Parts: sequence; structure tokens; C-alpha cells
Amino acid sequence: MKRFYLFFIALWLCSCSQEKKNSIIDTPEIPVVTEKKPDADLSGMKIKAEEALKFCNSKNLNNDFCILIDMSLHSGVNRFFVWDFKNNKISKKYLVGHGCGSNSWSKDDSKANPGFSNEDGSHLSSLGKYKLEGRGYSDWGINIKYLMHGLEETNSNALKRFIVFHSWDMMSDHEVFPKGSPEGWGCPTVSNNAMKEIDPMIQYSKKPVLMWIYN
Repeated sequence: MKRFYLFFIALWLCSCSQEKKNSIIDTPEIPVVTEKKPDADLSGMKIKAEEALKFCNSKNLNNDFCILIDMSLHSGVNRFFVWDFKNNKISKKYLVGHGCGSNSWSKDDSKANPGFSNEDGSHLSSLGKYKLEGRGYSDWGINIKYLMHGLEETNSNALKRFIVFHSWDMMSDHEVFPKGSPEGWGCPTVSNNAMKEIDPMIQYSKKPVLMWIYN
């Protein structure tokens, strides 16, 4: 009788093991869905750069380089581009923050779909062309700011809203996708090291520099 029970238990264990094995084999693997990192549209940027150069020549702005900010890109990837007019290419690229609007300050709630406004108190960034002229002291980052003179109806209140170009300690030197960059109250913000590279270019430019924020 004892041998019979031992045989029965062994048979049951083998059955369970086989059932578990079959279950593992039959269960389909669930694919891991990863978000694809977006890339800048270089051909579209070249078209923007051509328009920017014509604008700079017509407004007596720097025609060696300009700054293009593509807000259609996720804030965790480089979307701040220094465009070299002479060689018709990107010379530098960085992360840049945008306004949080009604979302939490310094978070990344609108990293993929920022809002835009020209209204004072909106805490949103404004689209359009700006003239960077007027270097001053900033309480943020490496304590350098540039006044942003809005040249279009979509950004005409920039000075009134105290929208300036400055650096921010919270901004990263490298892409952080799928996370986004921290969001402020509407100013385009870059990392401290980025500003250290950009500042001399703007400061020693013989003419004001164009910054074009588009979506």
C-alpha cells in the first residue's frame, strides 16, 4: 500500500511539472512597447533657415547665424539649434525648456504637447521671431540673460511679460527622453554649460541675433 501511495504522488508531481512546462510554452510573450525618440526634420529646418536669413537681411540682424527652436519636438530631445548660415547647417544643439501654463512649475507635464500664449500671466511660451538684444543680470543659472524683443503679433508682449533667454540649473546638458525638460513660466531656458557656449556668440555679435520659436 505504501508503495502505491508513493507511486501516485510521483505520478501527480510529474503531471504538475509537465502542465507548468506546457503553460510556459503556450503563453505568448508580451512585446515591450518603447516610445520612439523623435528627430529633428532637417529638410524642414533648412526651409526655415532660408526664410530666417531673408528676414535677418531685411531687419539688419546677424546673418552669420541664428537660433531656431522647434517646439514640435519632445522637450526631452535637442530642439534648440544654432544655425550656421554660411555653411547651411546646425553648428550647435541643446535642450530647451518651455512654459508650464497651468501645470506644475519645474515638472514636465507638457513635454510632448506644450501650449503657447502671448497673454501676460499665462506662464506659456510664445511662438514667433525675436530679436535678442540687451544682455543683463539674471537670478537664474549663470546669472546671464538676454532680452527677447517680440517681432510678431504672437510674441509682442514678451518684454512686458519679462520673457527672457537664460540658463537654469535644472536643465540637463544631455537629452533626457522619454523624460522631458523642466518647465518654467515661459522663458526658453538652457543648461548652464549651454549658455556658456552661446553667450559669447550673442555678446560679441556685431548685430542683434534672431531667435525663432516655432511649432
